[in-house]
Amino acid sequence: MDRGLLGRGLPSFAGARPPAPAAMANSSVSRDDALSDVDVMLRVKTGDESAFTYLVQKYRRPMVGFMYRLCHNASTAEELAQEVFLRVYRSRSSYEPTAKFTTWLYRIATNLAVNYARDTRHERPENTLRLDEPDRETGTTPDLADDSLTAEEQILKRERLAAIRSKVNALPERQRVAVIMHKYQQMDYREIAGVLKLSESATKSLLFRAYETLREQLKEFVSGK
Repeated sequence: MDRGLLGRGLPSFAGARPPAPAAMANSSVSRDDALSDVDVMLRVKTGDESAFTYLVQKYRRPMVGFMYRLCHNASTAEELAQEVFLRVYRSRSSYEPTAKFTTWLYRIATNLAVNYARDTRHERPENTLRLDEPDRETGTTPDLADDSLTAEEQILKRERLAAIRSKVNALPERQRVAVIMHKYQQMDYREIAGVLKLSESATKSLLFRAYETLREQLKEFVSGK
């Protein structure tokens, strides 16, 4: 990966929560709290690096979480998220606000993740995900033992979670990305449609087929609950 851009003063990914646009009073970014992400990106286009810092800090954690759910490797997720923001920066001069900023951002991320998955298909183990790994976005570990469950129930819960993740990973590429955006990134149909360049109705059909497949393949866990 080309790290030269970050080395010339662009923000590190380590850092605190994003400042509100009003907090960047000494930059060219306005004090107006109503600034949208598109407005901020347009400031990036004019060369305002503090505006770019704001966007990186705001979207870093969601982007790392998105990449982690696609590649299941923490260090790779960090690398891919960094590459997304590098591509955002490189594209600043040609940026046009034809869609929501998040639609544009996740389109870049999805293309990068899909290409990475294709390029490394034969290099990666089928499943590198551990059930006890903390969520990359929230820092929580949802699969920890629940004291209210018996040992047998805890085993069944872990098996169910492992099965869900395995079946999601086995979905066709576009369905898998759509499910991750819908279920884990809390993106609505319109946002997902924009990222995947589909109509809203086609996106609903895509997700319907994906969830139907998951429901059928996981029915033993549902019925056995």
